[in-house]
Amino acid sequence: MKAFASDNYSGVHPEVIDALLKANAEHMGSYGNDAITARTKKLFQKFFGEDAEVLFVYNGTGANVVSLSLLTKSFNSIICSDLAHINVDESTAPERLLGCKLVDVPSIHGKITPELVEQKIIRVGDQHHPQPKVISISQTTEYATVYSVDEIKALSVVAKKHNMYLHMDGSRISNAAVSLGKEFRAFTRDAGVDVLSFGGTKNGMMFGEAVVIFNAELAKDAYYLRKQGMQLHSKMRFISAQFECLLSNDLWKRNATHSNAMAKRLEQGLRGIPNVKITQSVDANGVFAILPHGTTEVLQQEMFFYVWNEQTNEVRLMCSFDTKEEEIDRFVAKLKELTR
Repeated sequence: MKAFASDNYSGVHPEVIDALLKANAEHMGSYGNDAITARTKKLFQKFFGEDAEVLFVYNGTGANVVSLSLLTKSFNSIICSDLAHINVDESTAPERLLGCKLVDVPSIHGKITPELVEQKIIRVGDQHHPQPKVISISQTTEYATVYSVDEIKALSVVAKKHNMYLHMDGSRISNAAVSLGKEFRAFTRDAGVDVLSFGGTKNGMMFGEAVVIFNAELAKDAYYLRKQGMQLHSKMRFISAQFECLLSNDLWKRNATHSNAMAKRLEQGLRGIPNVKITQSVDANGVFAILPHGTTEVLQQEMFFYVWNEQTNEVRLMCSFDTKEEEIDRFVAKLKELTR
């Protein structure tokens, strides 16, 4: 059964499977000492700059923890959205492994603003209080909304003003790039992001994420911290081969363009049904909506999805690179039938 639960539910893109099979055809060096990893790092550097450092890791939580470990000491705090993945969906991994305190800010449609962040930068120099060091944002946000380039630049200005860093959790960064119509670099490095968690799993890969570092000083301990964080894959070519495939021939863009388009199709279908309320701007590959009473459980049998807010019955409907138009149309038709 196909699902709108998460783009993590999707399978692996056939081109990525082919890349894995090719990487499996012979013996190669371990721990990144192989030709595929070397080529893939060069490919990332074409997008982000020749001096960008790239480390491959297993998963999104690992990418975020390794990224943040480059930017903090154990007495620091990390300012993030109240909905941030690091705050809500990574258990206490960041706090346990970093020793830092997460300070959450009430979000507006998933985003945080410079004004809200400034309110949390307090008691600097006070030994009794965690010292703010990082602003972390998700792109796309947990509400599938997208920060504009100017919004990211504004947060970077706050970070630099207070001798802090800006981290981006880019688990759905490809969807954001398609939504913005911008190159990756335009809303990351050039907008003032210091370290980026670059996602692949939600956009057609089997597993694997990347940590992209834009500051040579921050990168000097990265390899040790990745190992310490248990994110060093011995057969690394099986991560890098997937990224090489994803970043070649615009596969990242093709996949994200499709999933974003499917979300727009779903939004259009839902807007034609009485008593359905779309709660967030559909910027990328997710639709958030409040459904009519009594329809959720029946629809979940048709195409499983999660209830985002049990108090309001707001649901999250995520589209993937392999979502089909007929699946969207069937879901909408079923909801129309239930609301007659």
